[in-house]
Amino acid sequence: MSQRNIKEYSPIVGESVVEELFLLADKLRGKVIQNVNSTAVGGGVAEILAHMVPLFKQLGVDARWDVIKGNEKFFLITKKIHNALHGVDVTFSDEEFDFFKQVNAENAADMASYGDIVFIHDSQPIGLIEKKKDIGKKWVWRCHIDFTNPTAQIEAFLRDYIERYDSAVFSAQSFSRQLSIPQVLIAPSIDPLSDKNRDLPEETITSVLESFNIDPQRQIVTQISRFDYLKDPVGVIKAYLKVKQYVDCQLVLAGGGATDDPEGAKVLEDVRNAAADDPDIHVLLLPAGSDIEINALQRASSVVLQKSLKEGFGLTVAEALWKSKPVIAGAVGGIPQQITHKYSGILTYSIDGTVYYLKQLLNDPDYAKRLGANGREHVKHNFLITRHIRDYILLFLSLYYSEDVVQL
Repeated sequence: MSQRNIKEYSPIVGESVVEELFLLADKLRGKVIQNVNSTAVGGGVAEILAHMVPLFKQLGVDARWDVIKGNEKFFLITKKIHNALHGVDVTFSDEEFDFFKQVNAENAADMASYGDIVFIHDSQPIGLIEKKKDIGKKWVWRCHIDFTNPTAQIEAFLRDYIERYDSAVFSAQSFSRQLSIPQVLIAPSIDPLSDKNRDLPEETITSVLESFNIDPQRQIVTQISRFDYLKDPVGVIKAYLKVKQYVDCQLVLAGGGATDDPEGAKVLEDVRNAAADDPDIHVLLLPAGSDIEINALQRASSVVLQKSLKEGFGLTVAEALWKSKPVIAGAVGGIPQQITHKYSGILTYSIDGTVYYLKQLLNDPDYAKRLGANGREHVKHNFLITRHIRDYILLFLSLYYSEDVVQL
């Protein structure tokens, strides 16, 4: 996990912001925050926690992080739940729900419950709330994915758990539901000082490009994301192939996998088949810890894509905008919070729309540069980790000092 000093953020966000964090954190002194999710590596949740938990500790807040255990069958079911939350038409058998409950019950029995506040991330460990009736404490459920249009079956199944929590957290207002508990709206964030987002010397960027046989002298279009159907990597290839007829450019599709996502290998196979033998399409399966490589690929890009069909928030958008890169992204999930169309980026709804704007940005670098500059300012004021920590501290305090609905 990150060992960065919280005061290193002062030159970016201002000393007063960091000072306020210390003042607020002091009100949580003596409270233990127990974060629980489904994977220690891969995906945005693990990445955020890896950076955030050490910073909480520096602020004097005793934050910790546990990961549930599950076998392949369990994660096949939870990926199916993930898809159903995104509105994919799938149904569940009673046996699947029973197995989900069984694995959660086993984790509840095995995992130590030491938190004054138990902070559960996403649906995989949601069933741990069963412990509340025995141990009490404050319980918060954090939904990191798109909850706009879940299937009726999965919403009913999860609602039974959600409404036993003290509060629910969503990334965007459109994800909120009619619930009997308070709801908090907190967008996720990026760490500007992490290896994935900090400034890099040109020689590092060049070295990374050379290692992947990418030509630094030609324009590069990049999408960084795990290999998931909902990120539409095959659609990205289709758009690129149309653009390539008019503009000389290269495509990079780079990302890794997550231990709780069993579909990734099949998606990667489909992507490689779609890329065929085109030497200008670079499909890169990156191992865990490839943050410098991702940073360099984004910084070397002329345009960054995030052509998601569904999206919880899409932090790769904020990452690229922080690097002042023009971004074309699907108008789904939390992405419209990050991009104001034609001001801080481009929102698209189709392959043809992506083609149109990608040709425009590749042919008009001055316009692309303006979009990137505006995007960086928007990220600076709204989606950096210091704001995220402040919102979480206020959420935790609200559990003790207020029963009202909180919007941060």
